Amino acid sequence: MAIWIPDLDGRTGPKYLQIVAAMAEDIASGKLAAGARLPPHRELAYRLAVSANTTARAYAEAVRRALLRGEVGRGTFVRSPDGRKDGETANSLHRTRSGPIDLSRNLPLQGFAEPHVRRVVEEIAHGSRLPALLDYQADDDLAFHIRAGQAWLDHCGVSAGPDEIVATAGGQHAVLCTLMAVLQPGDLLLTEALTYMPVRAMAARLGLHAASVAMDREGAIPEAFEDLCRHAHPKAFYLTPTLQAPTTVTLSHERRRAIADIAGRHGVILIEDDVFGPLKADRPAPLATHAPDHTVYVTSLSKTVAPGLRVGFARAAEHLLPGLRHAVNVSVWMTPPLTLEIAARLIVDGTAAELAARQRQVAEQRQALARALLGDSGLVSDPHGLHVWMPLPEGWRADAFRARCAQHGVLVSEARSFAAEAAGAPDAVRICLSHEIDEARLQKGLRKIAQLLHDKTGNYELGL
Repeated sequence: MAIWIPDLDGRTGPKYLQIVAAMAEDIASGKLAAGARLPPHRELAYRLAVSANTTARAYAEAVRRALLRGEVGRGTFVRSPDGRKDGETANSLHRTRSGPIDLSRNLPLQGFAEPHVRRVVEEIAHGSRLPALLDYQADDDLAFHIRAGQAWLDHCGVSAGPDEIVATAGGQHAVLCTLMAVLQPGDLLLTEALTYMPVRAMAARLGLHAASVAMDREGAIPEAFEDLCRHAHPKAFYLTPTLQAPTTVTLSHERRRAIADIAGRHGVILIEDDVFGPLKADRPAPLATHAPDHTVYVTSLSKTVAPGLRVGFARAAEHLLPGLRHAVNVSVWMTPPLTLEIAARLIVDGTAAELAARQRQVAEQRQALARALLGDSGLVSDPHGLHVWMPLPEGWRADAFRARCAQHGVLVSEARSFAAEAAGAPDAVRICLSHEIDEARLQKGLRKIAQLLHDKTGNYELGL
């Protein structure tokens, strides 16, 4: 593997801090992966034509910021951004009642859907449709599933004809298929400045260029979007207007109308990721209602009904549908019909809406708990959301705070994990409230975070 050389062009300030800034950006972008071994500081000093003291100081500062870890006799390695050690269930989504308290996973609560799914599975097993569901599907076979998709979209506030809907294997799959359908390699995709990072990874894999739309406390700024439309000529804009991850912001009606109008005037496709939409009953109308010809609307059941029920629906105008259907065929050939059948029955009999309401109710309870334990100072949240956004007080850097939490058995996500431009990431963390099964563990984790907020030096031990 080639030696890592930081790009210091255009940077100002002390040289060792320039190296640290370049390192942070390369870690955030994935150029430096978790577990990657860095060159010895003397070798890096030689390559950069700086003193060994400068690179040693840079490495020491990176360790302090929890970007790196040193191992005696082995070298210096990039730390995992979530505080886990290499190979320590970094990609595991299992929920446990022991070990670190995981407030880094933005998953809905589990358990509500189980008896209902069990009932539906038994009905399917003893019904006449099972043989057809175990075979490849023709268009006629999908009619019931598409009608269910219409009903779910209607529940989300979007009207759609049966010929405007594509079923997918979850919301993330719907987003990927949309990118495949509406963009070509070299096209420009816009995202919010803080965004769902798998979309940036998808863009890179598909050979797309990416840029970000500036945000303020109310979300994506329409004027910033229009400026990019005028000067950069983007093809599409991916955004989450409701309960945005990570900031929790819901775009106002006025901003939605403005963004839809700008997209229409400049011919930009809006990719509206509304997987959290059903949790917020009082949200403004979706973007798709303002710009139906320029919006691909994405929803799913994973965040609101059951996380393992990987079923999503995309609604798009007629001219975009052939590409969407082709992308589904290329990626999975067909959305698994048995899973679709389960989801469709839950939607049609009203169970899905009831489960979404139950998620909303528990979200309200946990949001109230977070406010009680963390206080209102700087905390950004929504009563119906599954996470909170916490700008850190002066004296705390986000990377150091995340690492300090991990040292005390609490996992959170720092802003850098969501930032399109790592150098501009705010000192803030996202705290997820629904991944932990046991509310007592959630309380314990929130109390530890509250204690840490007042300990900028780490000179005392937290009570466990």
